[in-house]
Amino acid sequence: MEEWVNRTYPPAKNKLTARSSSAACSTISADTPTPGCRTHILNMAEAPKPNSATKNESQLSLDKVRQALISQEDTIVFRLIERAAFPLNSPTYHRKFSSSPSLFHFLVKGTEALQSQTGRYVIPEQLPFFPEDLPPSLLPPPAEPPVLHRAAASIDINEKILDIYLKQFLPLLAVPGDDGNYAATASSDLECLQAISSRIHYGYYVAEVKFRDAPQDYEPAIRAQDREGLMKLLTFTDVEEKVKKRVEKKAVIFGQEVSLDSDTNSVKQNGTANGKSKVDPSLVSRLYGEWVMPLTKLVQVEYLLRRLD
Repeated sequence: MEEWVNRTYPPAKNKLTARSSSAACSTISADTPTPGCRTHILNMAEAPKPNSATKNESQLSLDKVRQALISQEDTIVFRLIERAAFPLNSPTYHRKFSSSPSLFHFLVKGTEALQSQTGRYVIPEQLPFFPEDLPPSLLPPPAEPPVLHRAAASIDINEKILDIYLKQFLPLLAVPGDDGNYAATASSDLECLQAISSRIHYGYYVAEVKFRDAPQDYEPAIRAQDREGLMKLLTFTDVEEKVKKRVEKKAVIFGQEVSLDSDTNSVKQNGTANGKSKVDPSLVSRLYGEWVMPLTKLVQVEYLLRRLD
Protein backbone atom coordinates (compact mmCIF):
# COMPACT_ATOMS: atom_id res chain seq x y z
CA MET A 1 0.00 0.00 0.00
CA GLU A 2 2.84 2.41 0.71
CA GLU A 3 3.47 3.13 -2.95
CA TRP A 4 0.06 4.80 -3.12
CA VAL A 5 0.78 6.97 -0.10
CA ASN A 6 4.13 8.51 -1.00
CA ARG A 7 3.63 9.57 -4.58
CA THR A 8 6.63 11.03 -6.37
CA TYR A 9 6.32 13.29 -9.40
CA PRO A 10 8.99 14.75 -11.66
CA PRO A 11 10.04 18.31 -10.85
CA ALA A 12 7.84 20.88 -12.51
CA LYS A 13 7.53 24.63 -12.54
CA ASN A 14 5.02 26.12 -10.10
CA LYS A 15 4.18 22.93 -8.21
CA LEU A 16 4.76 21.30 -4.90
CA THR A 17 7.09 18.47 -5.82
CA ALA A 18 6.20 15.12 -4.25
CA ARG A 19 4.01 16.83 -1.64
CA SER A 20 6.82 16.36 0.88
CA SER A 21 6.53 17.42 4.49
CA SER A 22 9.52 19.72 4.06
CA ALA A 23 7.56 21.77 1.53
CA ALA A 24 4.29 21.90 3.38
CA CYS A 25 1.31 24.00 2.33
CA SER A 26 0.31 27.17 4.09
CA THR A 27 -2.49 25.33 5.84
CA ILE A 28 0.19 23.23 7.53
CA SER A 29 2.65 26.05 8.19
CA ALA A 30 2.35 29.79 8.61
CA ASP A 31 4.37 30.55 5.50
CA THR A 32 3.13 31.86 2.18
CA PRO A 33 1.55 28.99 0.21
CA THR A 34 3.83 27.07 -2.10
CA PRO A 35 2.68 27.29 -5.75
CA GLY A 36 0.60 24.25 -6.60
CA CYS A 37 -0.44 23.67 -2.97
CA ARG A 38 -3.89 22.17 -2.41
CA THR A 39 -6.85 24.50 -2.28
CA HIS A 40 -10.64 24.73 -2.21
CA ILE A 41 -12.79 27.75 -2.83
CA LEU A 42 -14.43 27.04 -6.15
CA ASN A 43 -17.60 24.98 -5.95
CA MET A 44 -18.16 25.73 -2.29
CA ALA A 45 -21.78 24.70 -2.68
CA GLU A 46 -20.71 21.20 -3.64
CA ALA A 47 -18.15 20.90 -0.87
CA PRO A 48 -19.10 19.00 2.25
CA LYS A 49 -19.23 21.53 5.00
CA PRO A 50 -16.63 19.80 7.09
CA ASN A 51 -14.03 22.51 6.91
CA SER A 52 -15.01 23.98 10.27
CA ALA A 53 -12.47 21.55 11.66
CA THR A 54 -9.71 23.35 9.81
CA LYS A 55 -10.44 26.82 11.17
CA ASN A 56 -8.98 26.71 14.63
CA GLU A 57 -7.88 24.29 17.29
CA SER A 58 -10.82 25.01 19.59
CA GLN A 59 -13.17 23.62 16.95
CA LEU A 60 -11.26 20.36 16.50
CA SER A 61 -13.29 17.80 18.41
CA LEU A 62 -14.39 14.24 17.78
CA ASP A 63 -18.04 15.32 17.67
CA LYS A 64 -17.39 18.01 15.06
CA VAL A 65 -15.30 15.64 12.95
CA ARG A 66 -18.05 13.02 13.19
CA GLN A 67 -20.68 15.53 12.06
CA ALA A 68 -18.46 16.54 9.16
CA LEU A 69 -18.19 12.92 8.01
CA ILE A 70 -21.96 12.49 8.21
CA SER A 71 -22.44 15.66 6.16
CA GLN A 72 -20.08 14.34 3.50
CA GLU A 73 -22.25 11.21 3.16
CA ASP A 74 -25.03 13.40 1.77
CA THR A 75 -22.70 14.95 -0.78
CA ILE A 76 -21.38 11.58 -1.93
CA VAL A 77 -24.84 10.01 -2.29
CA PHE A 78 -26.15 12.94 -4.33
CA ARG A 79 -23.06 12.87 -6.58
CA LEU A 80 -23.52 9.14 -7.19
CA ILE A 81 -27.17 9.68 -8.08
CA GLU A 82 -26.15 12.28 -10.65
CA ARG A 83 -23.50 10.01 -12.20
CA ALA A 84 -25.87 7.03 -12.28
CA ALA A 85 -28.17 9.07 -14.52
CA PHE A 86 -25.64 8.57 -17.35
CA PRO A 87 -24.66 5.23 -18.88
CA LEU A 88 -21.03 4.14 -18.75
CA ASN A 89 -20.09 6.17 -21.88
CA SER A 90 -16.77 4.38 -22.41
CA PRO A 91 -15.43 6.78 -25.10
CA THR A 92 -15.13 9.39 -22.32
CA TYR A 93 -12.13 7.47 -21.00
CA HIS A 94 -10.69 5.63 -23.99
CA ARG A 95 -10.81 8.04 -26.94
CA LYS A 96 -8.01 10.58 -27.46
CA PHE A 97 -9.15 14.18 -27.07
CA SER A 98 -7.00 17.08 -28.26
CA SER A 99 -3.52 16.48 -26.83
CA SER A 100 -4.86 14.42 -23.91
CA PRO A 101 -5.31 10.65 -23.78
CA SER A 102 -9.04 11.11 -23.17
CA LEU A 103 -11.77 13.69 -22.70
CA PHE A 104 -11.94 12.67 -19.03
CA HIS A 105 -8.23 13.42 -18.58
CA PHE A 106 -8.56 16.70 -20.49
CA LEU A 107 -11.55 17.92 -18.46
CA VAL A 108 -10.15 16.92 -15.07
CA LYS A 109 -6.75 18.54 -15.69
CA GLY A 110 -8.34 21.73 -17.01
CA THR A 111 -10.81 21.97 -14.15
CA GLU A 112 -8.13 21.35 -11.54
CA ALA A 113 -5.91 24.04 -13.03
CA LEU A 114 -8.74 26.57 -12.68
CA GLN A 115 -9.61 25.40 -9.18
CA SER A 116 -5.97 25.60 -8.14
CA GLN A 117 -5.85 29.26 -9.17
CA THR A 118 -9.03 29.98 -7.22
CA GLY A 119 -7.77 28.36 -4.04
CA ARG A 120 -9.21 24.85 -3.85
CA TYR A 121 -6.12 22.93 -2.85
CA VAL A 122 -5.07 24.99 0.14
CA ILE A 123 -7.47 22.97 2.29
CA PRO A 124 -5.63 19.78 3.29
CA GLU A 125 -8.34 17.24 2.43
CA GLN A 126 -8.82 18.69 -1.06
CA LEU A 127 -6.22 17.14 -3.36
CA PRO A 128 -5.90 17.20 -7.17
CA PHE A 129 -5.86 13.97 -9.16
CA PHE A 130 -3.33 15.36 -11.61
CA PRO A 131 -1.04 17.58 -9.51
CA GLU A 132 1.66 18.03 -12.13
CA ASP A 133 2.15 21.61 -13.33
CA LEU A 134 -0.75 23.12 -11.42
CA PRO A 135 -0.72 26.93 -11.40
CA PRO A 136 -0.43 28.69 -8.01
CA SER A 137 -3.39 30.10 -6.15
CA LEU A 138 -4.20 33.74 -6.92
CA LEU A 139 -5.77 34.22 -3.48
CA PRO A 140 -4.04 35.17 -0.23
CA PRO A 141 -3.19 32.35 2.20
CA PRO A 142 -5.77 31.51 4.87
CA ALA A 143 -5.44 33.35 8.14
CA GLU A 144 -6.40 30.40 10.34
CA PRO A 145 -3.60 28.69 12.27
CA PRO A 146 -2.79 25.08 11.33
CA VAL A 147 -4.40 22.27 13.30
CA LEU A 148 -2.72 19.32 11.57
CA HIS A 149 0.78 17.96 11.86
CA ARG A 150 2.87 18.76 8.79
CA ALA A 151 2.83 15.03 7.95
CA ALA A 152 -0.58 15.52 6.32
CA ALA A 153 1.09 17.27 3.39
CA SER A 154 2.97 14.09 2.44
CA ILE A 155 -0.02 11.71 2.43
CA ASP A 156 -1.95 11.50 -0.82
CA ILE A 157 -3.74 8.37 -2.07
CA ASN A 158 -5.67 9.98 -4.92
CA GLU A 159 -3.93 7.80 -7.47
CA LYS A 160 -5.33 4.71 -5.77
CA ILE A 161 -8.79 6.32 -5.42
CA LEU A 162 -8.86 7.15 -9.13
CA ASP A 163 -7.80 3.64 -10.10
CA ILE A 164 -10.48 2.01 -7.93
CA TYR A 165 -13.18 4.38 -9.14
CA LEU A 166 -12.54 3.90 -12.85
CA LYS A 167 -11.73 0.19 -12.87
CA GLN A 168 -13.84 -1.28 -10.08
CA PHE A 169 -16.61 1.03 -8.91
CA LEU A 170 -17.77 2.87 -12.02
CA PRO A 171 -18.72 -0.30 -13.97
CA LEU A 172 -21.00 -1.18 -11.05
CA LEU A 173 -22.53 2.30 -10.78
CA ALA A 174 -23.26 3.07 -14.44
CA VAL A 175 -25.28 0.82 -16.73
CA PRO A 176 -23.65 -0.22 -20.03
CA GLY A 177 -24.41 2.10 -22.91
CA ASP A 178 -23.47 5.27 -24.74
CA ASP A 179 -25.69 8.36 -24.91
CA GLY A 180 -22.97 10.68 -26.26
CA ASN A 181 -22.96 13.00 -23.23
CA TYR A 182 -19.23 12.61 -22.68
CA ALA A 183 -18.45 16.05 -21.25
CA ALA A 184 -21.30 15.90 -18.74
CA THR A 185 -20.24 12.37 -17.83
CA ALA A 186 -16.64 13.40 -17.16
CA SER A 187 -17.78 16.39 -15.13
CA SER A 188 -20.02 14.18 -13.02
CA ASP A 189 -17.16 11.72 -12.52
CA LEU A 190 -14.93 14.49 -11.22
CA GLU A 191 -17.58 15.62 -8.75
CA CYS A 192 -17.91 12.05 -7.47
CA LEU A 193 -14.15 11.64 -7.21
CA GLN A 194 -13.65 14.92 -5.37
CA ALA A 195 -16.38 14.11 -2.84
CA ILE A 196 -15.00 10.62 -2.22
CA SER A 197 -11.39 11.84 -2.01
CA SER A 198 -12.29 14.59 0.43
CA ARG A 199 -14.08 12.08 2.67
CA ILE A 200 -11.11 9.70 2.62
CA HIS A 201 -8.45 12.34 3.23
CA TYR A 202 -10.55 13.78 6.04
CA GLY A 203 -8.90 10.91 7.87
CA TYR A 204 -6.17 13.44 8.72
CA TYR A 205 -8.57 15.11 11.16
CA VAL A 206 -9.98 11.85 12.47
CA ALA A 207 -6.47 10.67 13.31
CA GLU A 208 -5.43 14.00 14.83
CA VAL A 209 -8.43 14.28 17.11
CA LYS A 210 -8.15 10.64 18.21
CA PHE A 211 -4.45 11.11 18.97
CA ARG A 212 -5.09 14.24 21.01
CA ASP A 213 -7.89 12.52 22.88
CA ALA A 214 -5.75 9.53 23.95
CA PRO A 215 -2.06 9.93 23.02
CA GLN A 216 -1.08 7.23 25.51
CA ASP A 217 -3.01 4.67 23.45
CA TYR A 218 -1.30 5.53 20.17
CA GLU A 219 2.26 6.50 21.08
CA PRO A 220 3.59 2.95 21.67
CA ALA A 221 2.41 1.77 18.24
CA ILE A 222 3.68 4.96 16.61
CA ARG A 223 7.14 4.63 18.15
CA ALA A 224 7.24 0.97 17.07
CA GLN A 225 5.96 1.97 13.58
CA ASP A 226 3.34 -0.74 14.01
CA ARG A 227 0.87 -0.34 11.16
CA GLU A 228 -1.16 -3.39 12.14
CA GLY A 229 -1.41 -2.24 15.74
CA LEU A 230 -2.60 1.21 14.70
CA MET A 231 -5.15 -0.28 12.31
CA LYS A 232 -6.59 -2.34 15.16
CA LEU A 233 -6.85 0.74 17.36
CA LEU A 234 -8.72 2.58 14.61
CA THR A 235 -11.13 -0.21 13.69
CA PHE A 236 -14.59 -0.32 15.28
CA THR A 237 -16.68 -2.89 13.42
CA ASP A 238 -19.98 -1.95 15.01
CA VAL A 239 -19.52 1.71 14.05
CA GLU A 240 -18.61 0.79 10.49
CA GLU A 241 -21.74 -1.35 10.18
CA LYS A 242 -23.86 1.59 11.33
CA VAL A 243 -22.23 3.83 8.72
CA LYS A 244 -22.94 1.30 5.97
CA LYS A 245 -26.59 1.05 7.00
CA ARG A 246 -26.92 4.84 7.24
CA VAL A 247 -25.54 5.56 3.77
CA GLU A 248 -27.69 2.77 2.33
CA LYS A 249 -30.77 4.34 3.88
CA LYS A 250 -29.76 7.77 2.59
CA ALA A 251 -29.46 6.32 -0.93
CA VAL A 252 -32.98 4.93 -0.60
CA ILE A 253 -34.41 8.24 0.60
CA PHE A 254 -32.43 10.58 -1.68
CA GLY A 255 -32.92 8.32 -4.68
CA GLN A 256 -36.69 8.12 -4.60
CA GLU A 257 -38.78 9.47 -7.44
CA VAL A 258 -41.20 11.84 -5.73
CA SER A 259 -44.69 11.90 -7.17
CA LEU A 260 -47.70 13.80 -5.89
CA ASP A 261 -49.85 10.90 -6.98
CA SER A 262 -47.82 8.22 -5.17
CA ASP A 263 -48.99 6.64 -1.96
CA THR A 264 -47.10 8.06 1.02
CA ASN A 265 -46.95 4.75 2.86
CA SER A 266 -45.56 3.02 -0.23
CA VAL A 267 -42.76 5.58 -0.49
CA LYS A 268 -41.86 5.13 3.19
CA GLN A 269 -41.70 1.36 2.86
CA ASN A 270 -39.88 1.02 -0.43
CA GLY A 271 -37.94 4.26 -0.69
CA THR A 272 -39.72 5.18 -3.92
CA ALA A 273 -43.23 4.95 -5.22
CA ASN A 274 -42.31 2.08 -7.54
CA GLY A 275 -39.77 0.42 -5.25
CA LYS A 276 -36.80 1.53 -7.37
CA SER A 277 -34.00 3.95 -6.55
CA LYS A 278 -31.94 6.21 -8.79
CA VAL A 279 -28.81 4.58 -7.39
CA ASP A 280 -28.48 1.07 -5.96
CA PRO A 281 -28.49 1.56 -2.16
CA SER A 282 -26.55 -1.66 -1.60
CA LEU A 283 -23.80 -0.38 -3.91
CA VAL A 284 -23.46 2.80 -1.84
CA SER A 285 -23.12 0.65 1.26
CA ARG A 286 -20.53 -1.48 -0.52
CA LEU A 287 -18.60 1.64 -1.60
CA TYR A 288 -18.22 2.63 2.03
CA GLY A 289 -17.55 -0.85 3.33
CA GLU A 290 -14.97 -1.95 0.75
CA TRP A 291 -13.29 1.30 -0.20
CA VAL A 292 -14.15 4.54 1.60
CA MET A 293 -13.72 3.41 5.20
CA PRO A 294 -10.69 1.14 4.63
CA LEU A 295 -8.90 3.89 2.69
CA THR A 296 -9.80 6.45 5.34
CA LYS A 297 -8.16 4.21 7.92
CA LEU A 298 -5.12 3.86 5.67
CA VAL A 299 -4.79 7.66 5.65
CA GLN A 300 -5.16 7.70 9.44
CA VAL A 301 -2.48 5.06 9.90
CA GLU A 302 -0.01 6.85 7.62
CA TYR A 303 -0.69 10.15 9.40
CA LEU A 304 -0.22 8.66 12.85
CA LEU A 305 3.02 6.92 11.85
CA ARG A 306 4.43 10.42 11.19
CA ARG A 307 2.63 12.18 14.07
CA LEU A 308 5.63 12.20 16.41
CA ASP A 309 8.15 13.31 13.76
